[in-house]
Amino acid sequence: MTEIATTADALEADALMRAQVVHSDPNTQSPETAPLPKAMTKTPVSQKSPAEWAYQRLILHIQNFEKQLDGDHEVAMGFTGGDAGVLRIEGMGFHAPDLLTFYGTDQSGARTQMIQHVSQLTVMLRALPKPAAQAEPNRIGFRMAAALDAEAPENDIPSAVT
Repeated sequence: MTEIATTADALEADALMRAQVVHSDPNTQSPETAPLPKAMTKTPVSQKSPAEWAYQRLILHIQNFEKQLDGDHEVAMGFTGGDAGVLRIEGMGFHAPDLLTFYGTDQSGARTQMIQHVSQLTVMLRALPKPAAQAEPNRIGFRMAAALDAEAPENDIPSAVT
């Protein structure tokens, strides 16, 4: 039996597949219009939870941001709407259907975990100096993108990449 969808459902699903971006420098590359990695196209968007779809696209943005950083900086994430501050990203996950989880440390070095509903997702990516004791910057976006490509058994519960 096929699932019945309303016109609004069809329009929403169609909107999820579109993206556009304009930069002042026309040579700027960004993930909105880049082809999706094969791993992201295995499951149709209509079969993904809002959390999974937001998680996957956020990984692409983090990875793209990291491509622009020098060897002395790492990506961090700022959260709006409260005193959460900035989180040095050390892991990210989702809990379907609607939660995203962010793991890391705050500006004082305290372990931090942010749990956010997809409807409240508003983040700002920032470049922070890497810790002085660390030889190379941590490139979490590239590790998370690689995890998207990894084969996971069907019905496996995705875990955060840390």
